[in-house]
Amino acid sequence: MTDQSPARMHIFMITHSFIFLERVGDKLEQNIWRNGIYDWDSFLRQDTIRRLSRYRKLYYNRKILAAKKALYNFDSGYFLDVLPKNEMWRLYDFFREDAVFMDIETTGLSKIHDDITVFGLYNGLNTKMMIKGINLDYGILKKELEKYKLIVTFNGASFDLPFIEKRYPNLLPRIPNFDVKSLTDKLGLKGGLKKIEKGLGIKRNEIVQDFHGGDALTLWRMYRATGDDYYLNLLIEYNEYDIINLKIVAEKCIKIMKEKLLQNNQ
Repeated sequence: MTDQSPARMHIFMITHSFIFLERVGDKLEQNIWRNGIYDWDSFLRQDTIRRLSRYRKLYYNRKILAAKKALYNFDSGYFLDVLPKNEMWRLYDFFREDAVFMDIETTGLSKIHDDITVFGLYNGLNTKMMIKGINLDYGILKKELEKYKLIVTFNGASFDLPFIEKRYPNLLPRIPNFDVKSLTDKLGLKGGLKKIEKGLGIKRNEIVQDFHGGDALTLWRMYRATGDDYYLNLLIEYNEYDIINLKIVAEKCIKIMKEKLLQNNQ
């Protein structure tokens, strides 16, 4: 028998996932894999699949064909309505080149009274830092975000995206958010991004190594009070580390999750 291990077949890319189908959870998806059906095409080729009625199989065929059409048209927005939020990581391999790592700093936590001070974007090669009162133009930012197919954040589903959507409606494109915290939670990695970085052996510049969200606000207030670029540059460096290291954390966690799923299917 030939080796068709999930690892060799990159089974955990979106085209090898069935979790977006209605009533398919982890156990049923793993059962499909164990039946030697490792991707959408092999699912479609099968006339019958154990534990699936004929009606359900035909229904899933239609859903897979629709997903396949959307995917190869690079319509990542299709998966907003079908893929569970904590499974958005499965889109990353396919949309890796069209993903943006995003993090914001704010003047506080109120979505009504507070505002964004720093909007950091990282495309995997270069950072783009937009600063309130300097170069933060929401028209330009909107056009920049429209270039991407996937937004990657840490705790963005709970804070960054709701804050942005409340403060600046229609700024964000209708594309999925891979919130890396949903994956670190699955893996039992506790704490914020900085704590998880340390646990994974990822380092920052010593000056900003121990900075946290409250320190970012202090740096902004010091900059506004003194006009000293030293504080602003530290704030920018802090945010840059957030988005650059987020890519490293995301990819390490995806690798760990793939290995975990692979062990469950051996």
